[in-house]
Amino acid sequence: MRRGLRHSVVVGSHKNSAGEPVREPADGLARALRAAVSGDVDFSATARALTSMDASNYRRVPLGVVAPRDADDLAAALAVCRTYEVPVVARGGGTSIAGQATGTGVVLDLTRHMRQLVSLDPEARTAVVQPGLVLDRLRDAARPHGLTFGPDPSTHSRCTLGGMIGNNACGAHSVAWGTTADNVRALDVVTYDGRRATLGKRWQGAPAGLRELVGSRLALLRTGYPQGLPRRISGYALDALLPERGADVARFLCGSEGTLGVVTEATVRLVPLPAEPVLVVLGYADESAAADAAAGLLPYRPLTVEGMAADLVRDGAGRAGLPRGGAWLFAEVDGAGAAGALVRAADALDALVVRDPAGQRALWRIREDAAGTATRTPEGGEAWPGWEDCAVPPARLGSYLRAFRSLLRQYGLHGVPYGHFGDGCVHVRIDFDLWTPDGVARFREFSADVADLVVAHGGSLSGEHGDGKARAELLPRMYGDELVALFGAVKDLWDPDGGLNPGMLVRPEPLDSGLRFTGLPVVRAGEEPPEPGAGSVARLGREAARCVGVAKCRAEGPSSGPGVMCPSYRATGEERHSTRGRARLLHEMALGGTITDGLRSEEVREALDLCLSCKGCRSDCPVGVDMAAYKAEFLHGHYAGRRALGRPRSHWSMGGLPHWLDVFGRGLNAAMRLPFAARIAGVTPERAMPRVAERSFVSWFGERASGRPPALTLWPDTFTDHLAPHVGAAAVRVMEAAGLGVALPPGRVCCGLTYVSTGRLDAARRVMRRTLDVMDEAAPGLPVVVLEPSCAAALRGDLPELLPDDPRAARLAASVRTFAEALEELAPDWTPPRLGRPVAGQTHCHQHAVLGDAADRRLRRRAGLDGELAGGCCGLAGDFGFEPGHYEVSMACAEDQLLPALRAAPPDAVVLADGFSCRTQITHAAGDRHPRHLAEVLAEALDESP
Repeated sequence: MRRGLRHSVVVGSHKNSAGEPVREPADGLARALRAAVSGDVDFSATARALTSMDASNYRRVPLGVVAPRDADDLAAALAVCRTYEVPVVARGGGTSIAGQATGTGVVLDLTRHMRQLVSLDPEARTAVVQPGLVLDRLRDAARPHGLTFGPDPSTHSRCTLGGMIGNNACGAHSVAWGTTADNVRALDVVTYDGRRATLGKRWQGAPAGLRELVGSRLALLRTGYPQGLPRRISGYALDALLPERGADVARFLCGSEGTLGVVTEATVRLVPLPAEPVLVVLGYADESAAADAAAGLLPYRPLTVEGMAADLVRDGAGRAGLPRGGAWLFAEVDGAGAAGALVRAADALDALVVRDPAGQRALWRIREDAAGTATRTPEGGEAWPGWEDCAVPPARLGSYLRAFRSLLRQYGLHGVPYGHFGDGCVHVRIDFDLWTPDGVARFREFSADVADLVVAHGGSLSGEHGDGKARAELLPRMYGDELVALFGAVKDLWDPDGGLNPGMLVRPEPLDSGLRFTGLPVVRAGEEPPEPGAGSVARLGREAARCVGVAKCRAEGPSSGPGVMCPSYRATGEERHSTRGRARLLHEMALGGTITDGLRSEEVREALDLCLSCKGCRSDCPVGVDMAAYKAEFLHGHYAGRRALGRPRSHWSMGGLPHWLDVFGRGLNAAMRLPFAARIAGVTPERAMPRVAERSFVSWFGERASGRPPALTLWPDTFTDHLAPHVGAAAVRVMEAAGLGVALPPGRVCCGLTYVSTGRLDAARRVMRRTLDVMDEAAPGLPVVVLEPSCAAALRGDLPELLPDDPRAARLAASVRTFAEALEELAPDWTPPRLGRPVAGQTHCHQHAVLGDAADRRLRRRAGLDGELAGGCCGLAGDFGFEPGHYEVSMACAEDQLLPALRAAPPDAVVLADGFSCRTQITHAAGDRHPRHLAEVLAEALDESP
């Protein structure tokens, strides 16, 4: 019997900085896998880096990744790995928070091919699924039949059914529909030694000896588990094998974290959707009062009872939508009658009953945003998982939370609990110091103390996310040595070679070993990290480590919402083109073990090549990872010290567009008609270059007279000035109609965006400093109105970040206003012309991410422009869509949200797109639509009004 294989093979090949291939030993494993399976076998440095982490604090670098096509392929891969004595870990969406989706052997990626909905039977209310199927795809298929899959973790847009089975996932509706184990009817599995079985009740599919082992320990199994605990996820669910519980082997396997068998197919139960969902939000004086009240709501059969405290709602506007109180319970019920009964029984300070679906979504968004807020302390520090999701009996939740808050204070730690109060399950991220030995020691000490606290309250160390590495070492405190030893005996029956996910759950590795922060630079209190743009490997690694891996960037399909992140992943479906994937590569680059060439790394450059720099992750990522900024910094370092031709030509042509337009103006029109012009400029031949206007906006403005004293400075960005001067003229027309005098800067200005996006950060700083010199001569104190959203975002964000020591940068950034913001702030009494027409189009991705569009929405409503604009990214994204090799991805991004929205819009809809790139893409891809800036639409209406 080989418990926990100790593999000695290290596999893969890559090129060093000289371009020479570096081969590592034991290529035989990769060759054998490629010969045995028809799926994908990838032992590259990129594949290994992408799967070295999940959503936990841990890191384990695998040998390679296999994506099997079907169950036979998977069995063949396991057979090869067993021959080579290499361990295996099955991986779905990689959103596990305890480290159980990482491994040092071969990772089985079940999301690439084994992701089918095999069948759905509305009459039987069951579905048969493959393990890589994303939960939301199952829910989308079941919804037309009035059905859904009950468990719904917060990662529903990217977590997989296989991962949910492995962790026994739950979600907000578990008070009504239970855990994944409660909703699994049968499982097809393959074990490490090649045994295939269909698991079900009455010992169906059990390995030899399991029935006898359980039969010999019935008393222990009947008394060794905590009682009255709906969320007990820790350890093996051996009590599911008790005769009085039907000896349900499928239920037992749920929550085993891939340590016993690999699921190839599952039959799951579906439940009816509520006929009339009503959201009740109850306000209480504080968190303890809310927690004490949660259990009392359960007799009223709510579908959800979620809790959070005021310290998670740091936005005053967000709190304004909630009832009075310092903490809240979100309870969903079916029907207005049930809502009324719940409110009468709640004994709350205040209550809000919402039947309107849009109002419900807005309130749920407050709760969901709070979960993102938990990853940051109020002071802006970083908070991590590690003690993420314990559960206690609901009636003891208030007592536990009071003691837990006290323990945090004792350790000088900060964390804000929230979660599934109706089930007694608490989520929390804590500002552990996981960078220094002293901090890690405190993390270990705290984990032991809080485990004892949970056990004292009759609870489970894990209430949703499993044990993995984070908590498995502490299981003897919860179950005792005898039951934990029985877990080991069961593991040996199912997996005698110890090849499936060793180190997880049974015979675990220490909870403070293998932390993903080990080896990264420490940033101590009061110590400034390297400045942005320094091209620092250390800084990029430290920034990338902020990615906690919950993979919101991997959301796909119509249910993923109206956000922007991550357009390239949505186009390609490849992990390396997600924000998380790129962050993992930067992380590994900083560590230098898997990605070995630092800023010269071709693996990182290739992954970043399809990043559109849309900045969607800056707002949509729960921790605010800013991949556009990291890309610029990486490119700055990657090409540093190389000759000019070492960079892509588009970096000089499109990246230097403001300079070329200032120098050559209309002459570029003729130049771009020359043979081979596109090739010389390094742009794709599939696109026509935008034409330079006959007359610039600055020239037009300089020849007109205006007697009004200026109320604002209008920023003549490159696109408006040279390529769309009619937009600038329209904005002046509207501003003056609103009673506002307009001035321009006294000289040539540029935000530097094109230089930033191509990683020419030294040039960007020079341009920005010249701009600040010009703005020193401008009329002081005036707001600066910027019509192009990308330029406004660069001035508000990139400018102060790249010139942090120049106080003028912060002043200019603070003065920037969008067109709509300026009208709302400077002319609040102005009434825009009323158009009374529907709208379609797109909110610019930079506006969504950096500026916000609340003022634009209000202005559109006042002008009678009805409807919502599409989210996502247009796909052109400055120079991205013009670069060779990007055209197909660019168009796929447009097809994600923008183009379908335009096709669905009525013929008389006004097509709005304030960004020049967005308008260019719409014109290219939907020539029958005429996109315009909001200023153009309003100016035209003014001209037509009596």
